Amino acid sequence: MSRIYTPLLTDFYQLTMASGYWQLGMHEQEAAFHLLFRKNPFKGNHAVTCGLSTVIDFIREWSFQQDDLDYLASLKDSKNLPLFTPAFLDYLANMQFSCDIDAIPEGTIVFPNTPVLRVQGSLIQCQLLETALLNILNFQSLIATKAARVCIAAEGDDVIEFGLRRAQGPDGALSASRAAYIGGCTATSNTLAGKLYDIPVRGTHAHSWVTAFSSEQEAFESYLKVMPHNSVLLVDTFNTIDGVANAIEAGIKLRAQGAELSAIRLDSGDMADLSVKARKMLDEAGFKNTGIMSSNSLDEYAIADLKKKGAKISAWGVGTNLVTAYDHPALDGVYKMSALKNANGKWDYKLKLSEQEVKISNPGRHQVRRFFTNDKYLADVIYDLDFGIPEAPEVSLFDKSMPPVRLDDYDAFVDLLQPLYSKGKLVQKQKSIHAIRKEAIKEVRQFHNANGTHVYPVGLEKKLHELKLKLMSKYRK
Repeated sequence: MSRIYTPLLTDFYQLTMASGYWQLGMHEQEAAFHLLFRKNPFKGNHAVTCGLSTVIDFIREWSFQQDDLDYLASLKDSKNLPLFTPAFLDYLANMQFSCDIDAIPEGTIVFPNTPVLRVQGSLIQCQLLETALLNILNFQSLIATKAARVCIAAEGDDVIEFGLRRAQGPDGALSASRAAYIGGCTATSNTLAGKLYDIPVRGTHAHSWVTAFSSEQEAFESYLKVMPHNSVLLVDTFNTIDGVANAIEAGIKLRAQGAELSAIRLDSGDMADLSVKARKMLDEAGFKNTGIMSSNSLDEYAIADLKKKGAKISAWGVGTNLVTAYDHPALDGVYKMSALKNANGKWDYKLKLSEQEVKISNPGRHQVRRFFTNDKYLADVIYDLDFGIPEAPEVSLFDKSMPPVRLDDYDAFVDLLQPLYSKGKLVQKQKSIHAIRKEAIKEVRQFHNANGTHVYPVGLEKKLHELKLKLMSKYRK
């Protein structure tokens, strides 16, 4: 685990194909691939793209080291002969990343079938990048989307990511903490994520702290003595209402020492009823500024339900259901070749056919243009870089229940895919995680307020759609 940013973080068939391309002299052919997802997660109507900074970190370290090559050299085929030739391994040893990558910035609202990333370069490098790019962007986009949904449900309350202990391993936990912060969470319990990504860290104490003392009252007073300015007390170890009363008594003594009880935390029981009773007790005792934090299998649905019931909760600790994307555990991102240069230096357009229409890929080298009226998104139009796009494009939408549209009434537009790498060199200045988070929150709120819950139109510009139909007809003969 000390070195995971390596080209070996890939599916094995990527390496066997790479060897095949090399042996056949195809490895340096220029190719174009696109990364996209086919279905909105969580039965929603959008996703939040996330993970690009991790992609940059990965590519920065992306080179075959001697121990990688030694491992590959040790692999045998069914005849117990070396699977990879020494000459091919020498090629890998000297290979340096040289692709162009254009990407939609982190924190942007995105939709099914929209290319999030375009990779263009030698066929062998485009192929070897596939698995890691999908691994990074699929997971972080999924968690950022879940976090955004939770934060919308919380209606401006603090949401703290509490998922480390139930995340999918150390690497999954770190990626989830990063993505959850970008999606809108205010802090994490994951201390290493706090160090690595500059995310604020928060924490209280566990039930074991309370049971380590002779009484709950002693436990609370002792904690406030050693942590007077990190004063959040977990009140449900024995009886929640008694715990609130004990917290108030400890808070009175803390106040006499010149500090204030920040919050209490509820972790079980009827959260709506208990929070109302706790709020009344705190207010009557003069602790109107003391918050009430809730944790316990929370997600956007549970938070919305508690809000509807009038719960008096001011902060939410969300763990398992967030970092594991419990109700939608994987984003179905795919990475497809769409063009390959021939010997004459011309692009041959490529697509993958399928009996399932959603799995038929799009040919060409794509850009995504987003059209606006005021603050409302109108549509995303995917067009080919060589064909271009007219001022009032005609769009064939992916949702077949919607007829083709002509976009001739809009205020503005933006092309979403922005240069990230040019010939292997990073050309885009990296934003801080805080700037990315700010943009993500702005994007989600704007879309949520202006576009609501309707299906957002995404489709192919007319000339690109016609090319796709032509190739489909050609390959089905």
